[in-house]
Amino acid sequence: MSKREPVSESVRSGSLERTIGQVIEPLGFELVALERGGGRRRPLLRLRVDRIDGVPGRSSLTAEDCAVVSRAVEARLDETGEAGDSYILEVSSPGVERPLVRPGDFEKCVGMEIRVRGFGPLAGGSKQLDGNLVRVEDDGQGGHRIVIGLADGEVSVPLGEVAKAQLVYRPEDDL
Repeated sequence: MSKREPVSESVRSGSLERTIGQVIEPLGFELVALERGGGRRRPLLRLRVDRIDGVPGRSSLTAEDCAVVSRAVEARLDETGEAGDSYILEVSSPGVERPLVRPGDFEKCVGMEIRVRGFGPLAGGSKQLDGNLVRVEDDGQGGHRIVIGLADGEVSVPLGEVAKAQLVYRPEDDL
């Protein structure tokens, strides 16, 4: 994800992301996030995947699931050459602090605690908000807004102003 790319546009914007989605969705998985790193000669592709029917923050993804995804994606990338001749592929679960990228990710997490960081100041002048995700709204202009419940009321934040968003993990919730 580029530094200034709105969170809602980052996952499926490129052909590589579309290719990966086309490979893993029929297997019952979704691409949560793709991180790119490494060098030009040997790029690193770090995929965070989850089950399509999975509960955000409570992934039931197994090591075998990651291996299945890895083998399928590797076969397609080798066939198409989209990742080059030599690359490193890592596949893992999104973790308990799952990144929220697309509007659908936010919709799955309504009622959960989230952390949102903005490109600039968000509601109340803060660059970061922690609160309960109340709802996702269409902004009437082809975009989306999220409504976050804070201690002193609700705030509405356009997804285009969100640099990063994720679930908040509280160990006491597991008790």
